[in-house]
Amino acid sequence: MATLLYRLGRASLRRRRLVAVAWLVVLVGLGVAAATLKGPTASNFTMPGTESQRAIDLLADRFPAASGATGTIAVKAPQAGQLLSPEGQGVVRQVTQEAATLPGVVGAVDPYQVRALTPDGRYALIQVQFSGRADDVTDEQRAAYEKVGAQAEAQGWQIAPGGEVLNSEPEVGSTEALGVLVAAIVLVVTFGSLVAAGMTMLNALIGVGVGMAGLFTLSGVVELTSTAPILALMLGLAVGIDYSLFITSRHRQNLLDGLSPEEAVGRAVGTAGSAVVFAGATVVIALAGLAVVDIPFLTVMGLAAAGTVTVAVLVAITLAPALLGFAGRRVLPRRLRGREAVESAGTGSEDRSGFGFRWAHWVTKLRIPVILVGLLGLGLLALPAQDMRLALPDAGAAPAGSAARVSNDLIREGFGPGFTGRLAVVVTADSPQATQAAVPQVTALIQKTDGVLAVAPPQLDPTGRTALLGVIPKTGPTDEATETLVHDIRRQVSGIEQADVLLTGVTAIGIDVSEKLSDALPIYLLLVVGLSILLLMLVFRSILVPVKAALGFLLTVAATFGITVAVFQQGHLAGLVGLDTPGPLISFLPILLIGILFGLAMDYEVFLVSRMREDFVHGDTARQATINGMGHGARVVTAAALIMISVFSGFIFLDDPVIKSMGFALAIGVAIDAFVVRMTIVPAVMSLLNTKAWWLPRWLDRIVPNVDIEGEGLRTHLADSEPARV
Repeated sequence: MATLLYRLGRASLRRRRLVAVAWLVVLVGLGVAAATLKGPTASNFTMPGTESQRAIDLLADRFPAASGATGTIAVKAPQAGQLLSPEGQGVVRQVTQEAATLPGVVGAVDPYQVRALTPDGRYALIQVQFSGRADDVTDEQRAAYEKVGAQAEAQGWQIAPGGEVLNSEPEVGSTEALGVLVAAIVLVVTFGSLVAAGMTMLNALIGVGVGMAGLFTLSGVVELTSTAPILALMLGLAVGIDYSLFITSRHRQNLLDGLSPEEAVGRAVGTAGSAVVFAGATVVIALAGLAVVDIPFLTVMGLAAAGTVTVAVLVAITLAPALLGFAGRRVLPRRLRGREAVESAGTGSEDRSGFGFRWAHWVTKLRIPVILVGLLGLGLLALPAQDMRLALPDAGAAPAGSAARVSNDLIREGFGPGFTGRLAVVVTADSPQATQAAVPQVTALIQKTDGVLAVAPPQLDPTGRTALLGVIPKTGPTDEATETLVHDIRRQVSGIEQADVLLTGVTAIGIDVSEKLSDALPIYLLLVVGLSILLLMLVFRSILVPVKAALGFLLTVAATFGITVAVFQQGHLAGLVGLDTPGPLISFLPILLIGILFGLAMDYEVFLVSRMREDFVHGDTARQATINGMGHGARVVTAAALIMISVFSGFIFLDDPVIKSMGFALAIGVAIDAFVVRMTIVPAVMSLLNTKAWWLPRWLDRIVPNVDIEGEGLRTHLADSEPARV
């Protein structure tokens, strides 16, 4: 592979104008396609095979009027009892009539008819039924819905439209640009050259542009969840900058060693490019592996992110060499661009006084204490993870001041938390008589279930075979008691024989999604850990190095989960990330985090340990090889980690709690894995293992293919030819 990439790098530099034009054509073409073919993103999370989803599908078939999105308008009178006065009733009925005539609305329920009033006569709820799903509601319809009751508000009433219809796509704003700006500063400091930093950033941005344009082009035929493009943007930016950084760093070192630009870039792509391809492949495999969980929206998210990472790899090994060709020796600091400076740098003795070498000496010398302190520290950070709860976010987690949050808070204030997460029970049978006979039994069983506040009268479809009952729990949608209630109700009605009884609703769907994801988490974790051991065995031709890497990955994941739970669920230091309402973690965060962190952890493992193996194979002692690997790789890995942390941290300051938690968890995970696990615990363990780290049984050595990530084959290929010098 190294030889093939070497030739690709040299060819890309020689034909740099053609390569640059080709990528620009792809970018513009996909940009035009995205603008014309882009489809809407989905904010709902469906889960085929679950009871709640079967009920939704049944309602869509037999009770279409009840299968669309719902809205709830909370009304608060200026004074208690005012809703019961003739003037108050007139105001509420005017708001109800206004809501019923909105575009896309099939009806609004008069709160006086269904007694949706508080005993003190100050709060009322108006239920609004839309014809389509929440994702089908247009921005114009949503804006008109949010303006309902403007006349009443002018009279001192508080009108707060809310409900699932207000679910919207999270917006990407200026905060992510701050992360990119920090990444650019890190590049300038690392390279000491504006040209090198700018070229690396340009390379990454073109890759992100191509990946995102391609993704939005496909959104016209594939339904994307609203978080899928954000995740793809996050990863595309981070790995795009990092992969270009690795290749540019090796290219600069080759130039300082006296090689010509063409030879330098060829060897950079052949060596660092091999590591980039392998690292990118691990990220792609881990993300694409989400498909084995068999959860549609998670599969789409994984494949979308995997696509942008694939583009980032292709751009790094083709466009980066081309841009390096345009830059020439300007990628070097100004003081090293001259011939004399290059020759001096190339022939001088290696500087081993840098922080990487000093850190490696210290870690290997104190390896036992370092390992113990590292394990103890990460273990303590992981403790909160044992209390982790998963759920889909409700309106109570929406940004403070948003329409959804204001409505949710007003409903809780007047009616209690249960009214913000109503459950729906579908009773269906082959005949109207069987349905009518089953409904009273179902109602009685639900009413006597602990945790139920009220059961609404049934609504029948036109055929009379399907009935819909509203159930109001005493607790909120994400409360643990509500999860227990859902299971209790299902158990209570399971004995009904003459009809099928299914429990659904946004709350029940969230619980079903979370449980299926929790069940899939151990399987996926086992898959990822097993995959990491096999892949690293191919790369390093060792058994203990892959096992050590996998255990380090588990430490990273556990500590990341623990910190994320402490902040987002338990509320410790939540104000620092702009979180005003702690609650359960988004249900797909753990499994998504495992997939992404696995790939990123393997990035740093490969870039550090491959240099250790390279020096060990060439005759250094195991301890010296470990020190050399850290000394040469620490600066680049530190820069790469800081860039990733900066990019991910830019998403923490978005209002959307889902994106906020994803950005936070990824930033923390990268920080722990790069600085604590890979750059501290790994060299300490490698020093402790000594030569045993590179042991591989002979029978296994014969059957394991040699992927040659260190470029041994390339060295053999170049051994007989004198490289072109400056």
